[in-house]
Amino acid sequence: MTDQELEIGYRGATACSAAGISYRQLDYWARTGLLEPSIRTATGSGSARLYGFRDILVLKIVKRLLDAGVSLQNIRTAVEHLRNRGVTDLERITLMSDGASIYECASPDEIIDLLAGGQGVFGIAVGKVWHEVEGSLATLQGEVNGEITSVGNNDELSLRRKAKGA
Repeated sequence: MTDQELEIGYRGATACSAAGISYRQLDYWARTGLLEPSIRTATGSGSARLYGFRDILVLKIVKRLLDAGVSLQNIRTAVEHLRNRGVTDLERITLMSDGASIYECASPDEIIDLLAGGQGVFGIAVGKVWHEVEGSLATLQGEVNGEITSVGNNDELSLRRKAKGA
């Protein structure tokens, strides 16, 4: 993913579609500070939040953790940890959970240590979620500096329009 693609902003409905969550969840999580949009926050009534690729990736991870029964308090801690990571690091990590705690695994050795305790755990390979979000966003519209754009908009008609400057 290029730096330019990481700067594209996606409106709430698009972010919900790509992450598989409801708009009500998205709004609640933004208002409570779980995940605020990195491109543009709401500045009042009628203003639209714009979410970046990384925001949508984290939204999808939060959804998966909730579906697995992890508490919102533990998810908040995990999101804070992810917020402090670089985008390139996220693709290489796997999140593990036993339903009570969330663990980050960046190497096979860590996964072995986690399983040695005998607890049942599940994993979220962030790289796989990364590619799912990329695929979802490829067909959806985003915004850069107020102009509508699309990452995957490279069909013949779109390329002709770009060439003409329309």
